[in-house]
Amino acid sequence: MAKQHSTPEQQSVRVLKVGERVRHILSELLARQEVHDDTLSATTVSVTEVRMTPDLRNATVYVKPLLGEEEAVVVKALQTNTAFFQREVAKRLGLKFAPKLKFKPDESFDEASRIEQLLNDPKVMRDLDEDDA
Repeated sequence: MAKQHSTPEQQSVRVLKVGERVRHILSELLARQEVHDDTLSATTVSVTEVRMTPDLRNATVYVKPLLGEEEAVVVKALQTNTAFFQREVAKRLGLKFAPKLKFKPDESFDEASRIEQLLNDPKVMRDLDEDDA
């Protein structure tokens, strides 16, 4: 039987879908406090994004603790429990290979705040108003 080749578009859609499934699995594990870690049990952690490599073997998981908890401590706790998360993801995904997870803090909210602050700067506002005139 001939192996079917997928187009790059189909491949990228699959990568996105698997990444979203991994995000849902991790979010569910954290919400139900299935990981036995005091730091993670005491903190609400949001999994904001999962970026998969094209071969689906590696996943970068971006997380943000809610209510401004200590981000570094939460990421360290997640990294400590990586084996548990990988085992659960592998069990629930049913892929040939379980993705290797790498946890990182999500900086996009901080970046968005910085951009918003820059746009609200009086000098920038003046320049923007001149373009409208």
